[in-house]
Amino acid sequence: MNNVCDIGMEIVNLNAGELHDPHSFLGLHSCSGGENVIRLWRPGAESLFLEVCGDIVKAVKIDDSGLFEVTVSKDITYADYRVYHNCGLLAHDPYAFTTTVGDVDRHLFARGVHYELYNMLGARIVTHSNIKGTKFAVWAPNARGVALIGDFNNWDGGVNPMRKMGESGIWELFVPEIADGEKYKFALVDAEGEVCIKSDPFAYRGELRPSTASVVSDLDSFSWNDDEWIEWRYGNNGRVQPMIVYELHLGSWMKDGWAFMNYRDIAHVLTDYCLEMGFTHVELMPIMEHPLDESWGYQVSGFYAATSRYGSPQDFQYFVDYLHGNHIGVILDWVPGHFPTDAFSLGKFDGTCLYEHADDQKGYHPQWHTNIFNYGRYEVTNFLIANALFWFDKMHVDGLRVDAVASMLYLDYGRENDDWLPNQYGGKENIEAIEFMKHLNSVVEKRSPGVLMIAEESTSFKGVTHSVERGGLGFTHKWNMGWMNDTLRYFGEDPFFRSYKHDDLTFGLLYAFTEKFSLALSHDEVVHEKRSLLEKMPGDIWQKFANLRLLYSYMICQPGNNLIFMGGEFGVLNEWNCKESLAWELLEQPMHKGMQTLVKDLNYFYRHNTCLWEKDFDSSGFEWIDVNDRKNSVISYRRKGVDCELICVHNFTPMYHPEYIVRLPGCSSVQEVFNSDDLRYGGSGKLNKHVDVVANGFEISMAPLATMIFSVQELV
Repeated sequence: MNNVCDIGMEIVNLNAGELHDPHSFLGLHSCSGGENVIRLWRPGAESLFLEVCGDIVKAVKIDDSGLFEVTVSKDITYADYRVYHNCGLLAHDPYAFTTTVGDVDRHLFARGVHYELYNMLGARIVTHSNIKGTKFAVWAPNARGVALIGDFNNWDGGVNPMRKMGESGIWELFVPEIADGEKYKFALVDAEGEVCIKSDPFAYRGELRPSTASVVSDLDSFSWNDDEWIEWRYGNNGRVQPMIVYELHLGSWMKDGWAFMNYRDIAHVLTDYCLEMGFTHVELMPIMEHPLDESWGYQVSGFYAATSRYGSPQDFQYFVDYLHGNHIGVILDWVPGHFPTDAFSLGKFDGTCLYEHADDQKGYHPQWHTNIFNYGRYEVTNFLIANALFWFDKMHVDGLRVDAVASMLYLDYGRENDDWLPNQYGGKENIEAIEFMKHLNSVVEKRSPGVLMIAEESTSFKGVTHSVERGGLGFTHKWNMGWMNDTLRYFGEDPFFRSYKHDDLTFGLLYAFTEKFSLALSHDEVVHEKRSLLEKMPGDIWQKFANLRLLYSYMICQPGNNLIFMGGEFGVLNEWNCKESLAWELLEQPMHKGMQTLVKDLNYFYRHNTCLWEKDFDSSGFEWIDVNDRKNSVISYRRKGVDCELICVHNFTPMYHPEYIVRLPGCSSVQEVFNSDDLRYGGSGKLNKHVDVVANGFEISMAPLATMIFSVQELV
């Protein structure tokens, strides 16, 4: 407690919103004469009342600006009095409490290694000095003053100034009796004296758009029931597992009329669907809070908040918990490459370029019209690394698909001519971003073993999935964008001309084992007038469906785990539209139902045949049989596991070959175990119920536009 004699300057600074240590002046302090004084700040108030040891006491107004005082006995403590606030709340005095931010917290944050930063910054419900309330903390090093505003103080920036914690740039305030559901923001005074109102970068919850206030939320109140799943995930760390990922956008997967479904409702319906279809994981397009529906979640304003579009953070925790209880993993799209320029969000947070680079050539993305994170600043990379860990720790998710990694790796990404700044060596690699990714993946591997870190990376940057110790970036998987582009380009060709494009099918195997690749037919391939996958296919309607069946079955057979975007599994006709629900009514039509049945059967076939996944990242798991049948547009190869082997044959034309020889010397017994031309899938029914073994292999009826898979019972 301090004895403050000259109060003039403090009042001036309070009025300006620039008193860095309001606790040294406001609250409970000793004064001359063996008494204590309680100083309270209430701008514009004519009167103010307290409860002191159970008695109602009227404070004395000291200054017209809003300073009040009450003289009390020496033995009065912070716990003995409460203040009546404008909203009617009777609560303990925020300015009578010690700081909630410790020296170790500040030290770790300054070094960029406070990996539980989400527990320190933001609004966190705690018990402090035996009083329950919410501690608020925000990083704004260049602000002249910061105040907490909310319903509890009628959004008046003069009522609750925050305390600056030295050189750390952190401002904090503990407010007793503030609990779950309270709305708040920060009012910051910048270097020019202008006030900017900002949402909390570390908020666990945001208001439903278009409102932008942050909301106090108690994530620790949820009772998890997924210990068995988490233990399984930990125990399988580093082991190759079958992965069939179903990518979806929660707002348009399935709607209840025109309304969004709640996380809890979606959990039940989605789980039933995934169990029926055989998907092992779901991947959600970004569910972090974002202001614009049309951004699909890729312009994030609340990195620590599950969007309120579908319910509360606890509802999202239920979603994850329920899927885990049914042995389904949850992967989230994560966007650490950029953020929107909305005034309430991260941009120029304290009046300066705090989270973003000050130079537009490094800090602004010209294609997306967004800000780019400053990866050279420890506090910024700490914000992002702690955010990744937050989703694993507080929300139990199983992986992050990291969006647009190439845009972070290269300084010239999306820029024309010389509109970019080279690194210190004159190159285009973003050295700071590369170090950030290495740091990120090293920490995630150590603190959250068993989770997935999947890079959407579209260039030939080397070592994306190599360990950091070996000079790589440390991701667990990388989307194989080359395979996707080559494959879709090939399938878009008229089958008559596919023989001239044969290399599009085979080129990917030259580099297939240089990284730990995932094969993805994602949302990006069915938007912006690219057409749905079905409509990309050439030919009449039968050939379109046959091509799509061939595409999915071909992908299942290739090395690398798999992802498909919602709706593709039953052949939606139109491009994806984030405002519309999937056209589930199409399943009433036989061809669409047949497509869905094919995907279901493929998923379970893949999961049950270990040779299709247990050596995905090992070249010994793949061997060509015939790579050169350009004339017929046919390829065949072996997929090998530890204890099993399958022969995959693909015919990429509508030609039927009743006596096609698959050259595999030494086989004595062959059986067809899958055929995408089955009548139940909408095919022509050209199956191989009996396979003849010939001198150099085996003879089959080659179904049109089809995948045929064979088990070799015995090799001599």
